[in-house]
Amino acid sequence: MFHSTPTQLCFPPAAGQTIRADFEGGALSSDFGALLLRGIDRQRGLTERFADAIHAKRHPSYIDHPLRDLLAQRIYQIAAGYADANDANSLRHDPMFTRALVDQFLASYAEPPAAIVRDIDHSDDPTYGQQEFAFYNHHYQNHCYLPLFIFEGTSHALVTAYRRPGIRPTGAENARILVRLLSYLRHHWPHTHILVRGDSHCATPEVIDVITSYRGTDFVFGLAGNAVLLRQAAPTLEAARRLPHQRSALAQAHGQALPPSSRLYDEVTYAARSWAQPWRVVLKAEVLRAGDHPRFVVTSLDAPTPAMLYEDLYCARGNCENDIKAVQTDLRSDRTSATTFLANALRLLLACAAYVLHHALRTSTLQHPALAQAQPSTVIVTLFKIATQVNQYKDRILLHLPSACPVKALLHRVTALLYAVPLPGGDTS
Repeated sequence: MFHSTPTQLCFPPAAGQTIRADFEGGALSSDFGALLLRGIDRQRGLTERFADAIHAKRHPSYIDHPLRDLLAQRIYQIAAGYADANDANSLRHDPMFTRALVDQFLASYAEPPAAIVRDIDHSDDPTYGQQEFAFYNHHYQNHCYLPLFIFEGTSHALVTAYRRPGIRPTGAENARILVRLLSYLRHHWPHTHILVRGDSHCATPEVIDVITSYRGTDFVFGLAGNAVLLRQAAPTLEAARRLPHQRSALAQAHGQALPPSSRLYDEVTYAARSWAQPWRVVLKAEVLRAGDHPRFVVTSLDAPTPAMLYEDLYCARGNCENDIKAVQTDLRSDRTSATTFLANALRLLLACAAYVLHHALRTSTLQHPALAQAQPSTVIVTLFKIATQVNQYKDRILLHLPSACPVKALLHRVTALLYAVPLPGGDTS
């Protein structure tokens, strides 16, 4: 009879004792977090919505696993930090998946909110191969896709995302996306005020016309400066240039550090040639030690003061970049190794679904001081990557976690919220 010697790992001795390791530990896992993801999915119904959005054409006699189980496995893998897998090339209904994400966002509210903020932003996704529709983008200086992300600006909840070719989006393209999204939101939330925020590439006549055609919908967009705007901003800039001399004298008199910059806010009425009407433009006249630094924002809002509109409303859209980073970097939506555009589009949407689970876990279940605002990568390392011994019996599965687990109390609370509280309708699946 052949007897094999277990492979051992050797380490330098410590405290006069030899150290060896083997792979005979039995059923062990380092991904306890999959159970937490399943609990959130049971409460939110995310994978069920995704499965309903796909018109699968598989013959029943060849089906071993339901579509919902396949999606759940892939989404849980991404949410647990496993970016790569053999994606099913047939599951590529991009518009239907996108609708499923919007439905999930709507379902996250118990009742229509009084107001929401739509943050719209594009982000480059570099490609390194012959992927379909990957083009060279001069602004980013590489070949890339240029996906569009839409988040809710106050809660950081993901609304939807679109995989796009690497070329700069036109105003007509952005307008078509907004028409579909705003029409769908208005159908479900007819009285909710919607504020759309975006960078200067969104301030096109097509986008502005679409937004203003919906009742109770406003916009705040960055606006690129030009000769007309700079001429209108000249008096405010001149006043801002005089401020450093006054403030420097006061700072020196009181022994304080010199101010690094000075800024004033003002507003003008401006109409580009392509716009149907003039709009309110807020000016930030900032003077740095290196020179003038004017910035412009165009809006349909009348009430906020110029300083409040720029600092509190417009600048807050910068948080959207952190949300995009969570999807692209932590959940690896930038893993575009498939050759076809539709397969890469599916990967983006699956990563977005993983973000939805992370966001729901972090905001509605964890509410932990150290994790309430944590990125997915932090949650994965802290809660998901926990060594677990798995013992399976006839009637139960018993999991043994480390006795010195540093998040023991938190896991008691989270599992109670996810599983001890009964689901509506008595669903225990």
